[in-house]
Amino acid sequence: MTTPAGKVQQAVAPGLLQALVCFLGILAIISCGLFLIGVDLHSLLFVCLFWTGCHVIWLGHSANDLRSMMSVAISRALPALYIFMLIGLVIAAFMHSGTIASLMYFGLGWLSPTLFLPIGLVLCAIMSLATGTAWGTAGTLGLVFMGIGSSLGLPPALTAGMVVCGATFGDKMSAVSDTTNLAAMSAGTSLYRHIYSMLFTTVPTFVFTLLVFTWLGASNDGSVSAAVDVDTLRTGLSASYRLTPWITLLPLALLFVLSVRRVPAEITMSLSIFVAVLIACLYQGTDLALVLNALWQNQPGQTGVGNLDELLGRGGLASMSWTLLLALQALALGGLLHGARILDRLLQDIITRVRRTGSLVASTIVAGVMGNFAMGEAYITIILNCQLFGKKYAEAGLDAAVLSRSVEEGSTLTTGLIPWTTAGAFYSATLGVAVLDYLPYALFNYMNGIVAIAMASLGWGLLRPRESDSQSQADQVVDKPQ
Repeated sequence: MTTPAGKVQQAVAPGLLQALVCFLGILAIISCGLFLIGVDLHSLLFVCLFWTGCHVIWLGHSANDLRSMMSVAISRALPALYIFMLIGLVIAAFMHSGTIASLMYFGLGWLSPTLFLPIGLVLCAIMSLATGTAWGTAGTLGLVFMGIGSSLGLPPALTAGMVVCGATFGDKMSAVSDTTNLAAMSAGTSLYRHIYSMLFTTVPTFVFTLLVFTWLGASNDGSVSAAVDVDTLRTGLSASYRLTPWITLLPLALLFVLSVRRVPAEITMSLSIFVAVLIACLYQGTDLALVLNALWQNQPGQTGVGNLDELLGRGGLASMSWTLLLALQALALGGLLHGARILDRLLQDIITRVRRTGSLVASTIVAGVMGNFAMGEAYITIILNCQLFGKKYAEAGLDAAVLSRSVEEGSTLTTGLIPWTTAGAFYSATLGVAVLDYLPYALFNYMNGIVAIAMASLGWGLLRPRESDSQSQADQVVDKPQ
């Protein structure tokens, strides 16, 4: 950038006031746009990019600098963006191969009155793990379980809490979940490393939740008078698919085995898609053109059960466009905030005072909760908090997967516990229970963060950067566009 006298004007670091005005302006744009005037989040992010770009130019950066900051941030996330696109293909292929249908059909056959709550929790978790969607699980199995729970005399809030816990667990841990991939991408870690890191805090919390729901349901001796709802689902599934598990579950087994063997996610997902397409065509008898078109944009199922057909119509590359475009915009925004050192200035007086690992993890989780309160969406909170805390985790000698884990525990898990978030509103409307009513029973969602903070304070479950990753992580912290 040059002055009228022809001298080059060097970019300057932002002051605390300007950094604060810029960041609070972003929060105000998103929260007011979403809640007051109902503007789409993508449009609001464009306004945020314009707002932040003006601040960056005011600091003396050129237009080329802005472009470079955004491009560098996006380029670092390209491997995860490829996986994002594959997620939609996997889900669509699994729908047509009968993989998802088999999980639902045989899972619903396990229901028992006295073990209704723990079995329902596990089934919701399995369904959400396989599909990567907590919303789809709540809208299908969740609705069925609400009816069964009512017939057994269980409080609706208790059943709804069970559904939310199971659906959220699967969504958080699924390799085909958008938030799981988004957190790994934003923190600069691999998908499998991120999932591995979450096992340390998530599995103990889920086991605790399972024991609590087992205890709560042990005294229930009712009979399943709502079995007709289960029978309707199972009849619809068996009429639409051939459900031989050792065939239809092959794509899921392949996905699991290759993931455990740490085969690159792109190869793992691609092979699973290929096997699922073969099963859909050769075993289910689906037309090849229909299956291949579904890989782009899937269509609702034909079981005759509305909510079930909607779930079976999920997937396809086009279904990921909303999240993919949102991620690109948010990454560009994070690139501007990081490249112009706005985030550094904003946090240097706060995060630099965090000395203990437990306090760092706690700060990250609390920031995720507050971000959900302010913006009503976990997507932006995940990306911004990875940008905010990334440097501090690297300085503390922690693996980036600990950052991504902590961000998910503050963002993904709590979004369904806040009434005005999209997740909270969806669960409330779908399950017919107010968020504040089922909140006490959504044990997994708020206990996971507490367990994570306690474990970090004790030094348990903390990963350190692998030697091969150390330099890469350091580069992500110090490298910024000139």
